[in-house]
Amino acid sequence: MASVAVAQPVPASKSTALKKSITVITTADKTSNRLSKTATVPFTSGDTPLETKFAVFVDPVRKFQSFTGMGGALTDASAETFFKLSPAKQKEFLAAYFDKNKGLAYTLTRTHINSCDFSSGSYTYVKDNDASLSSFDIAPDRKYKIPFIKKATEAAGGKLDLYVSPWSPPAWMKTNNSMLKGGKLLPQYNQSWANYYVKFIRAYEKEGIPIWGLSVQNEPLATQTWESCIYTAEEERDFIKNFLGPTLHKAGMKNKKLIAWDHNRDMLYYRASTVLNDPEAAKYVWGIGYHWYETWTGAEMNFNNLKLVHEAFPDKTLIFTEGCLEKFDYSKLQDWSYGELYGKSILNDFNSGTGAWTDWNILLDEKGGPNHVGNFCFAPIHADTRTGELIYTPAYYYIGHFSKYIKPNAKRIACSSSRSQLQSTAFMNPDGKIVVVVLNATDDKIDYQLWQEGASANLSSLPRSITTLIY
Repeated sequence: MASVAVAQPVPASKSTALKKSITVITTADKTSNRLSKTATVPFTSGDTPLETKFAVFVDPVRKFQSFTGMGGALTDASAETFFKLSPAKQKEFLAAYFDKNKGLAYTLTRTHINSCDFSSGSYTYVKDNDASLSSFDIAPDRKYKIPFIKKATEAAGGKLDLYVSPWSPPAWMKTNNSMLKGGKLLPQYNQSWANYYVKFIRAYEKEGIPIWGLSVQNEPLATQTWESCIYTAEEERDFIKNFLGPTLHKAGMKNKKLIAWDHNRDMLYYRASTVLNDPEAAKYVWGIGYHWYETWTGAEMNFNNLKLVHEAFPDKTLIFTEGCLEKFDYSKLQDWSYGELYGKSILNDFNSGTGAWTDWNILLDEKGGPNHVGNFCFAPIHADTRTGELIYTPAYYYIGHFSKYIKPNAKRIACSSSRSQLQSTAFMNPDGKIVVVVLNATDDKIDYQLWQEGASANLSSLPRSITTLIY
């Protein structure tokens, strides 16, 4: 969607907000509030806010990008951990993420083609040197991952958008003859590898799992100790326009959302411009995916790179495709700052033009795995397989302040905070309800006013909190 605001004049004397009350949902450190309804506050008419006061201004007249959805990754690791839980805990877990009333209402998910680091070992779906792909079989996925995806879809009400990403082609297709440690796709296998995506999509859809979209390559500039494959910007561009794009269209899959880049914010504009400035490549691309690694702390988050891509290519969707906290430490599962990192990232990603957002593993065990190369990480929910208990981290609740209340096809609307201590974003849902998210990462309670069309409401933001306001 284009980022040009659409204005419809509203008479200054008639504020629709005056007729509304705000439902306040709060999660706050050092309290029992976790996605808790904490107040219902009316709007009243008021004078212009004072310069010395904290205020959040909402202007529903000005609309920006559409919201596609939010969710997380359904990996081998998540699936294997899930099936170690008791039936009762499995049911609890599925509701926690996918139930539209009790849970986070996830609508968008990701999984991997072939193995990734969060698998118990490396695998592909074909025999060595089978360029025709006649041996293609998704048997490795049938034990855990496919049943897991089906259960998640059922818990979501029967519909769950799923996109897929490869970490590496089979070893014999690559310059280093390994799925691990980078290497490149050999030119003679460009077409076979493009066919591989189609084979995978058809195999999953035969299993009753529709595929919503796909990315070209996970982290195409990272030589990892796990499954990885390198593409320069020009190589990705040419693979899209000469092989993957035409192959998808020829297979009747032009409706699949094709995502380029799928790597960090730091190189986002360079990669996007290289691919999208070529009309023959751009015509196949739905969106540009990105991660937060390398740029996930403090001022290093590079949100301006997102804004530039959104402004330069407003017809393409920005999608956050992966992020997690690395270097797992069990003692830090309840570290509040980790939740705040999610809140800051999601809020600013949306304000920078992002239309879709997916976390990494939705479930990991008490070690931050399983992971076949020891790359253990955090997830919003962990399962302690020793006790059978589920551990909900602050990140789970921070994500929920967005995913639970902002609905697919919502429009971001103008929202401005008068002081940097309060960060905010706002959306209008398809039913006309407005959702405002306010983040307070300070140690202070902050009283503020929410303003819309000449009406105001008096609110308070607790220390180290995130609040969702619905009206």
